[in-house]
Amino acid sequence: MKKVIALTLALVFCLALFAGCGQKAENEVTDVPDTENVTDIPNNGDETEPALYEQAEGKTYTVGTDTTFAPFEFEDDNGNHTGIDIQLLEGIAEEMGFEVEWSILGFTASVTALEAGQVDAMIAGMSITDEREQKYDFSDSYYSTTTGVAVKADADFDSLEDLRGQTVVAKTGTEGAKYAESIMDEYELELIYVDESAIMYTYVESSQAMACFEDYPVIQYEIARGNVGCKVIHQSEASTPYGFAVLRDNNPELIAAFNEGLKRFKEDGRYDEILNTYFEEN
Repeated sequence: MKKVIALTLALVFCLALFAGCGQKAENEVTDVPDTENVTDIPNNGDETEPALYEQAEGKTYTVGTDTTFAPFEFEDDNGNHTGIDIQLLEGIAEEMGFEVEWSILGFTASVTALEAGQVDAMIAGMSITDEREQKYDFSDSYYSTTTGVAVKADADFDSLEDLRGQTVVAKTGTEGAKYAESIMDEYELELIYVDESAIMYTYVESSQAMACFEDYPVIQYEIARGNVGCKVIHQSEASTPYGFAVLRDNNPELIAAFNEGLKRFKEDGRYDEILNTYFEEN
């Protein structure tokens, strides 16, 4: 009888043990995370941020420019403001989807307006220099030039040495003025500053100054068109690049859009077409 009771108790104990293990296993299975909804977790790994230049699309920017700096900006026979800078920026704006509102102020006034926040950007044959890069952010260069020294067509001057001790003229804040300043002590020059190219040429033609300092393609263009009675007697050795400018740390998307548009224009030949419109004809 005792053996029967003992066997019965042992059997009950084993059944209870197996039941407990089964329940534990069942609980462990239910603790496994549900993976069916894992695909519901957002995955942005394949998404890319829009390019910076795309942020300029749909915007309108006010751009300062010069009054007379042919062939880069000038008024044509129909009274329209045109030139390389004008056509290039308007073409890039159309390509990249932004708008340009022109503010035709003159070079010095455009610089002042840019620094005062009255315009968003400036394009006016503006040379990229270390000094200017402290204040402005520039685009990639779209043109490079040297400085030309021009005198009256009938003047008896053929070199810088011939100008020793004479009065010369240059436009305020330009590379022409900077070059004149760099040699004025060596050649004992008296330098006059003016704000516009047209005034500078008048000084030379009226003999108020014996020579002017201007970007070489600009003075050559004016001579070829018969607008000024001058001749170039000297050209600087160093060249400087032109750039499209914004105030430092402002409108980075505009500079990016200009650079992207300029790259496309150079790749497909539109850039050369614009230059040839002015230089091949003259």
